[in-house]
Amino acid sequence: MKKIILAIDSYKGCLSSKEVETCVKQSLHARFPDSRIVCFPVADGGEGLLEALAEVSDVRMVCTEVHDPLMRLRKACYGLLPDGETAVVEMAQASGLPLLKDSERNLMRASTFGTGELIADALRRGCRKFLVGIGGSATNDAGMGMLEALGVRFYDEEGRELPSGGESMCRIARIDIGGMDMRLAGAEFKVACDVDNPFCGDKGAARIFGPQKGGAPEQIDALDDGMRRFAKLAKAVVHKDIVSLPGAGAAGGLGGALYAFLNTRLMPGIDLMLDAGHFDDVLSDADCVITGEGRSDIQTLMGKVPSGILKRTLPRGIPTILLSGRIENEDALRKAGFAELVEVSPRQMPLAEAMLPETAKANIRQAVMRLAFP
Repeated sequence: MKKIILAIDSYKGCLSSKEVETCVKQSLHARFPDSRIVCFPVADGGEGLLEALAEVSDVRMVCTEVHDPLMRLRKACYGLLPDGETAVVEMAQASGLPLLKDSERNLMRASTFGTGELIADALRRGCRKFLVGIGGSATNDAGMGMLEALGVRFYDEEGRELPSGGESMCRIARIDIGGMDMRLAGAEFKVACDVDNPFCGDKGAARIFGPQKGGAPEQIDALDDGMRRFAKLAKAVVHKDIVSLPGAGAAGGLGGALYAFLNTRLMPGIDLMLDAGHFDDVLSDADCVITGEGRSDIQTLMGKVPSGILKRTLPRGIPTILLSGRIENEDALRKAGFAELVEVSPRQMPLAEAMLPETAKANIRQAVMRLAFP
Protein backbone atom coordinates (compact mmCIF):
# COMPACT_ATOMS: atom_id res chain seq x y z
CA MET A 1 0.00 0.00 0.00
CA LYS A 2 1.46 3.33 -1.07
CA LYS A 3 1.57 6.33 1.24
CA ILE A 4 1.05 9.50 -0.78
CA ILE A 5 1.37 12.94 0.83
CA LEU A 6 -0.42 15.94 -0.65
CA ALA A 7 1.21 19.29 0.16
CA ILE A 8 -0.23 21.63 -2.46
CA ASP A 9 -0.46 25.41 -2.16
CA SER A 10 -3.68 27.24 -2.99
CA TYR A 11 -4.52 28.02 -6.59
CA LYS A 12 -4.75 31.71 -5.72
CA GLY A 13 -8.00 33.39 -6.71
CA CYS A 14 -9.55 29.99 -7.38
CA LEU A 15 -9.18 27.21 -4.77
CA SER A 16 -7.70 27.01 -1.28
CA SER A 17 -4.95 24.54 -0.43
CA LYS A 18 -7.50 22.34 1.33
CA GLU A 19 -9.88 22.43 -1.65
CA VAL A 20 -7.15 21.46 -4.11
CA GLU A 21 -5.94 18.61 -1.92
CA THR A 22 -9.46 17.30 -1.30
CA CYS A 23 -10.07 17.14 -5.04
CA VAL A 24 -6.75 15.38 -5.67
CA LYS A 25 -7.37 12.93 -2.83
CA GLN A 26 -10.79 11.94 -4.17
CA SER A 27 -9.35 11.32 -7.62
CA LEU A 28 -6.40 9.34 -6.27
CA HIS A 29 -8.71 7.11 -4.25
CA ALA A 30 -10.63 6.33 -7.42
CA ARG A 31 -7.37 5.36 -9.14
CA PHE A 32 -5.57 3.70 -6.24
CA PRO A 33 -8.21 2.55 -3.72
CA ASP A 34 -5.62 0.81 -1.54
CA SER A 35 -3.35 3.83 -1.14
CA ARG A 36 -3.04 5.83 2.08
CA ILE A 37 -3.34 9.49 1.21
CA VAL A 38 -2.33 12.17 3.72
CA CYS A 39 -3.38 15.79 3.19
CA PHE A 40 -1.06 18.49 4.56
CA PRO A 41 -2.50 21.91 3.65
CA VAL A 42 0.24 24.49 3.20
CA ALA A 43 0.76 28.24 2.80
CA ASP A 44 3.75 30.48 2.08
CA GLY A 45 3.19 33.04 4.80
CA GLY A 46 0.43 35.11 3.24
CA GLU A 47 -3.31 34.72 3.59
CA GLY A 48 -4.23 31.19 4.58
CA LEU A 49 -1.30 30.47 6.90
CA LEU A 50 -3.50 30.28 9.98
CA GLU A 51 -6.15 28.17 8.25
CA ALA A 52 -3.56 25.79 6.81
CA LEU A 53 -1.77 25.37 10.13
CA ALA A 54 -5.08 24.68 11.87
CA GLU A 55 -5.55 21.73 9.49
CA VAL A 56 -2.28 20.07 10.50
CA SER A 57 -1.94 21.07 14.15
CA ASP A 58 -4.19 21.47 17.18
CA VAL A 59 -4.63 25.24 16.93
CA ARG A 60 -7.08 27.03 19.22
CA MET A 61 -8.51 30.18 17.69
CA VAL A 62 -8.64 33.38 19.75
CA CYS A 63 -10.71 36.25 18.39
CA THR A 64 -10.53 39.86 19.53
CA GLU A 65 -11.43 43.36 18.35
CA VAL A 66 -8.69 45.24 16.49
CA HIS A 67 -8.33 48.09 14.01
CA ASP A 68 -8.27 47.45 10.27
CA PRO A 69 -5.83 49.25 7.90
CA LEU A 70 -7.97 52.39 8.00
CA MET A 71 -8.36 52.20 11.81
CA ARG A 72 -11.94 50.93 11.80
CA LEU A 73 -12.82 48.35 14.43
CA ARG A 74 -13.24 44.76 13.27
CA LYS A 75 -12.91 41.24 14.65
CA ALA A 76 -9.74 39.31 13.89
CA CYS A 77 -8.34 36.00 15.09
CA TYR A 78 -4.99 34.45 15.86
CA GLY A 79 -4.09 30.91 16.86
CA LEU A 80 -2.65 29.30 19.99
CA LEU A 81 -0.56 26.15 19.59
CA PRO A 82 -0.92 23.27 22.08
CA ASP A 83 2.13 24.38 24.09
CA GLY A 84 0.05 27.32 25.32
CA GLU A 85 2.83 29.85 24.75
CA THR A 86 3.05 30.04 20.95
CA ALA A 87 0.76 32.38 19.03
CA VAL A 88 0.21 32.22 15.27
CA VAL A 89 -0.50 35.69 13.92
CA GLU A 90 -1.56 36.27 10.32
CA MET A 91 -1.21 39.98 9.65
CA ALA A 92 -3.73 39.81 6.81
CA GLN A 93 -6.40 39.17 9.46
CA ALA A 94 -6.00 42.74 10.70
CA SER A 95 -4.02 44.63 8.07
CA GLY A 96 -4.71 42.76 4.85
CA LEU A 97 -5.53 44.15 1.43
CA PRO A 98 -8.74 42.07 1.11
CA LEU A 99 -10.18 44.08 4.04
CA LEU A 100 -10.42 47.14 1.81
CA LYS A 101 -12.51 47.94 -1.23
CA ASP A 102 -10.51 48.99 -4.28
CA SER A 103 -11.68 52.57 -3.73
CA GLU A 104 -10.41 52.50 -0.12
CA ARG A 105 -6.79 51.61 -0.87
CA ASN A 106 -4.66 54.41 0.55
CA LEU A 107 -1.00 53.77 1.33
CA MET A 108 -0.58 57.17 2.94
CA ARG A 109 -3.18 56.29 5.60
CA ALA A 110 -3.08 52.49 5.88
CA SER A 111 -1.62 51.22 9.15
CA THR A 112 -0.43 47.92 10.66
CA PHE A 113 -1.78 48.98 14.07
CA GLY A 114 -4.23 46.05 14.16
CA THR A 115 -1.41 43.54 13.71
CA GLY A 116 0.29 45.03 16.75
CA GLU A 117 -2.96 44.70 18.67
CA LEU A 118 -3.08 40.96 17.89
CA ILE A 119 0.48 40.57 19.20
CA ALA A 120 -0.36 42.61 22.29
CA ASP A 121 -3.41 40.46 23.04
CA ALA A 122 -1.32 37.29 22.77
CA LEU A 123 1.29 38.80 25.10
CA ARG A 124 -1.45 39.45 27.66
CA ARG A 125 -2.42 35.78 27.44
CA GLY A 126 1.12 34.72 28.29
CA CYS A 127 2.45 33.97 24.81
CA ARG A 128 6.19 34.50 24.37
CA LYS A 129 6.72 32.66 21.10
CA PHE A 130 5.22 33.96 17.88
CA LEU A 131 4.83 32.62 14.36
CA VAL A 132 3.89 35.58 12.18
CA GLY A 133 2.76 35.45 8.55
CA ILE A 134 3.13 38.84 6.89
CA GLY A 135 1.88 38.36 3.33
CA GLY A 136 -1.12 40.09 1.77
CA SER A 137 -0.77 43.50 3.40
CA ALA A 138 -2.64 46.69 2.53
CA THR A 139 0.07 48.80 4.11
CA ASN A 140 3.39 50.53 3.49
CA ASP A 141 3.99 52.08 6.90
CA ALA A 142 7.30 50.32 7.71
CA GLY A 143 5.53 48.58 10.57
CA MET A 144 5.00 51.87 12.43
CA GLY A 145 1.42 50.93 13.28
CA MET A 146 2.42 47.58 14.77
CA LEU A 147 5.15 49.25 16.81
CA GLU A 148 2.78 52.00 17.97
CA ALA A 149 0.34 49.38 19.28
CA LEU A 150 3.26 47.88 21.23
CA GLY A 151 4.25 51.16 22.88
CA VAL A 152 6.75 52.74 20.46
CA ARG A 153 6.24 56.45 19.78
CA PHE A 154 7.18 58.56 16.76
CA TYR A 155 7.77 62.32 16.52
CA ASP A 156 8.28 64.90 13.78
CA GLU A 157 11.02 67.56 13.69
CA GLU A 158 8.98 69.88 15.93
CA GLY A 159 8.48 67.20 18.59
CA ARG A 160 4.85 66.46 17.77
CA GLU A 161 3.76 62.85 18.14
CA LEU A 162 2.84 61.18 14.87
CA PRO A 163 0.15 58.56 14.30
CA SER A 164 1.08 55.52 12.23
CA GLY A 165 0.64 55.43 8.47
CA GLY A 166 2.64 56.08 5.34
CA GLU A 167 2.17 59.84 5.48
CA SER A 168 3.58 60.00 9.01
CA MET A 169 6.54 57.85 8.00
CA CYS A 170 7.50 60.57 5.54
CA ARG A 171 7.72 63.11 8.40
CA ILE A 172 9.32 61.03 11.13
CA ALA A 173 12.32 62.57 12.91
CA ARG A 174 12.59 60.59 16.16
CA ILE A 175 11.72 57.10 17.42
CA ASP A 176 11.16 56.58 21.15
CA ILE A 177 11.19 52.97 22.40
CA GLY A 178 11.04 53.92 26.09
CA GLY A 179 7.41 52.86 26.42
CA MET A 180 7.73 49.64 24.46
CA ASP A 181 5.89 46.67 26.00
CA MET A 182 8.42 45.16 28.41
CA ARG A 183 7.10 41.65 27.81
CA LEU A 184 8.61 41.76 24.32
CA ALA A 185 12.10 41.50 25.83
CA GLY A 186 11.50 37.81 26.54
CA ALA A 187 9.57 37.03 23.36
CA GLU A 188 10.81 35.27 20.21
CA PHE A 189 9.39 35.82 16.73
CA LYS A 190 9.65 33.64 13.65
CA VAL A 191 8.36 35.61 10.70
CA ALA A 192 7.17 33.99 7.49
CA CYS A 193 8.23 36.09 4.50
CA ASP A 194 6.77 35.24 1.12
CA VAL A 195 9.17 37.65 -0.63
CA ASP A 196 12.87 38.51 -0.21
CA ASN A 197 12.75 42.18 -1.20
CA PRO A 198 14.90 44.70 0.70
CA PHE A 199 13.41 47.47 2.79
CA CYS A 200 13.72 50.29 0.26
CA GLY A 201 15.24 51.19 -3.09
CA ASP A 202 14.44 49.95 -6.59
CA LYS A 203 13.54 46.46 -5.32
CA GLY A 204 12.09 47.69 -2.03
CA ALA A 205 8.61 47.59 -0.58
CA ALA A 206 7.22 50.86 -1.95
CA ARG A 207 8.49 50.60 -5.53
CA ILE A 208 7.72 46.92 -6.07
CA PHE A 209 4.47 46.46 -4.15
CA GLY A 210 3.13 49.97 -3.66
CA PRO A 211 1.43 50.31 -7.06
CA GLN A 212 -0.65 47.16 -6.59
CA LYS A 213 -1.85 48.54 -3.25
CA GLY A 214 -3.14 51.72 -4.86
CA GLY A 215 -0.07 53.95 -4.58
CA ALA A 216 0.29 56.74 -7.15
CA PRO A 217 3.78 57.45 -8.60
CA GLU A 218 4.33 60.56 -6.47
CA GLN A 219 3.23 58.64 -3.37
CA ILE A 220 5.64 55.81 -4.16
CA ASP A 221 8.54 58.28 -4.34
CA ALA A 222 7.55 59.83 -1.01
CA LEU A 223 7.10 56.46 0.67
CA ASP A 224 10.48 55.17 -0.50
CA ASP A 225 12.13 58.33 0.85
CA GLY A 226 10.20 57.87 4.09
CA MET A 227 11.40 54.29 4.43
CA ARG A 228 15.01 55.39 4.02
CA ARG A 229 14.40 57.95 6.76
CA PHE A 230 12.81 55.31 9.01
CA ALA A 231 15.67 52.85 8.41
CA LYS A 232 18.29 55.47 9.30
CA LEU A 233 16.48 56.37 12.54
CA ALA A 234 15.93 52.70 13.42
CA LYS A 235 19.64 51.98 12.97
CA ALA A 236 20.50 54.81 15.33
CA VAL A 237 18.07 53.50 17.98
CA VAL A 238 18.46 49.71 17.81
CA HIS A 239 21.73 49.40 15.84
CA LYS A 240 20.33 47.15 13.11
CA ASP A 241 20.65 47.96 9.41
CA ILE A 242 17.55 46.92 7.47
CA VAL A 243 17.98 48.85 4.21
CA SER A 244 19.24 45.89 2.17
CA LEU A 245 18.04 43.04 4.40
CA PRO A 246 16.27 40.33 2.32
CA GLY A 247 12.65 40.11 3.44
CA ALA A 248 12.68 43.50 5.19
CA GLY A 249 10.44 44.88 2.44
CA ALA A 250 7.74 42.28 3.02
CA ALA A 251 4.32 43.68 3.96
CA GLY A 252 5.29 47.26 3.24
CA GLY A 253 8.34 47.11 5.50
CA LEU A 254 6.73 45.20 8.36
CA GLY A 255 9.43 42.55 7.95
CA GLY A 256 12.10 45.15 8.59
CA ALA A 257 10.33 46.57 11.64
CA LEU A 258 9.93 43.13 13.19
CA TYR A 259 13.59 42.33 12.57
CA ALA A 260 14.87 45.65 13.90
CA PHE A 261 12.75 46.11 17.01
CA LEU A 262 11.77 42.59 18.08
CA ASN A 263 13.72 39.37 18.61
CA THR A 264 12.95 38.12 15.13
CA ARG A 265 14.14 35.59 12.60
CA LEU A 266 12.91 36.13 9.04
CA MET A 267 12.43 32.86 7.18
CA PRO A 268 10.65 31.50 4.11
CA GLY A 269 6.99 31.05 4.94
CA ILE A 270 6.88 27.47 3.78
CA ASP A 271 9.70 26.47 6.17
CA LEU A 272 7.84 27.99 9.11
CA MET A 273 4.68 26.19 8.06
CA LEU A 274 6.37 22.80 7.63
CA ASP A 275 8.26 23.02 10.92
CA ALA A 276 5.16 24.06 12.87
CA GLY A 277 3.19 21.16 11.43
CA HIS A 278 6.03 18.62 11.96
CA PHE A 279 6.12 17.82 8.24
CA ASP A 280 9.34 15.84 8.54
CA ASP A 281 7.54 13.37 10.80
CA VAL A 282 4.70 13.10 8.28
CA LEU A 283 7.27 12.30 5.58
CA SER A 284 8.42 9.15 7.35
CA ASP A 285 7.55 6.03 5.28
CA ALA A 286 6.10 8.17 2.44
CA ASP A 287 6.35 6.68 -1.04
CA CYS A 288 5.51 9.84 -2.97
CA VAL A 289 4.68 13.53 -2.44
CA ILE A 290 2.49 15.68 -4.66
CA THR A 291 2.94 19.44 -4.42
CA GLY A 292 1.96 22.35 -6.65
CA GLU A 293 0.47 25.84 -6.94
CA GLY A 294 -1.57 27.94 -9.33
CA ARG A 295 1.39 28.76 -11.55
CA SER A 296 4.89 27.29 -11.44
CA ASP A 297 7.87 28.91 -13.14
CA ILE A 298 11.42 29.95 -12.32
CA GLN A 299 10.14 31.92 -9.29
CA THR A 300 8.88 28.65 -7.82
CA LEU A 301 12.49 27.82 -7.00
CA MET A 302 12.92 31.05 -5.00
CA GLY A 303 11.27 29.99 -1.75
CA LYS A 304 7.73 29.17 -2.83
CA VAL A 305 5.80 26.21 -1.46
CA PRO A 306 6.86 23.53 -4.01
CA SER A 307 10.57 24.34 -3.60
CA GLY A 308 10.19 24.21 0.17
CA ILE A 309 8.62 20.76 -0.13
CA LEU A 310 11.35 19.62 -2.52
CA LYS A 311 14.06 20.63 -0.03
CA ARG A 312 12.56 18.17 2.45
CA THR A 313 11.92 15.28 0.04
CA LEU A 314 15.09 15.22 -2.11
CA PRO A 315 17.49 14.28 0.72
CA ARG A 316 15.16 11.41 1.62
CA GLY A 317 14.88 10.15 -1.95
CA ILE A 318 11.11 10.60 -2.00
CA PRO A 319 9.77 11.21 -5.55
CA THR A 320 7.96 14.55 -5.72
CA ILE A 321 5.39 15.41 -8.37
CA LEU A 322 4.57 19.01 -9.32
CA LEU A 323 0.86 19.45 -10.10
CA SER A 324 0.17 23.08 -10.98
CA GLY A 325 -2.42 25.04 -12.89
CA ARG A 326 0.16 26.35 -15.36
CA ILE A 327 3.82 25.33 -15.71
CA GLU A 328 6.60 27.34 -17.37
CA ASN A 329 10.40 26.91 -17.36
CA GLU A 330 10.06 23.14 -17.36
CA ASP A 331 13.78 22.46 -17.84
CA ALA A 332 14.71 24.40 -14.70
CA LEU A 333 11.99 22.69 -12.67
CA ARG A 334 13.08 19.23 -13.82
CA LYS A 335 16.72 20.03 -13.03
CA ALA A 336 15.66 21.13 -9.55
CA GLY A 337 14.54 17.56 -8.89
CA PHE A 338 10.80 17.21 -9.48
CA ALA A 339 10.07 13.66 -10.60
CA GLU A 340 7.13 14.65 -12.80
CA LEU A 341 5.53 17.89 -14.00
CA VAL A 342 1.79 17.90 -14.64
CA GLU A 343 -0.06 20.96 -15.93
CA VAL A 344 -3.68 21.08 -14.83
CA SER A 345 -5.22 23.72 -17.12
CA PRO A 346 -5.45 22.97 -20.85
CA ARG A 347 -3.34 25.46 -22.81
CA GLN A 348 -6.20 26.36 -25.12
CA MET A 349 -8.52 27.20 -22.22
CA PRO A 350 -8.86 30.93 -21.39
CA LEU A 351 -7.46 31.80 -17.96
CA ALA A 352 -10.75 33.27 -16.74
CA GLU A 353 -12.48 29.98 -17.50
CA ALA A 354 -9.70 27.85 -16.02
CA MET A 355 -9.94 29.78 -12.74
CA LEU A 356 -13.62 29.03 -12.21
CA PRO A 357 -13.65 26.73 -9.15
CA GLU A 358 -15.73 23.95 -10.70
CA THR A 359 -13.73 24.07 -13.93
CA ALA A 360 -10.49 23.92 -11.96
CA LYS A 361 -11.71 20.89 -10.03
CA ALA A 362 -12.66 19.10 -13.25
CA ASN A 363 -9.23 19.88 -14.71
CA ILE A 364 -7.53 18.61 -11.55
CA ARG A 365 -9.42 15.34 -11.72
CA GLN A 366 -8.36 14.83 -15.33
CA ALA A 367 -4.75 15.72 -14.49
CA VAL A 368 -4.62 13.16 -11.68
CA MET A 369 -5.62 10.49 -14.17
CA ARG A 370 -2.53 11.40 -16.23
CA LEU A 371 -0.08 11.01 -13.35
CA ALA A 372 2.64 8.43 -13.96
CA PHE A 373 3.66 7.41 -10.45
CA PRO A 374 7.27 6.41 -9.84
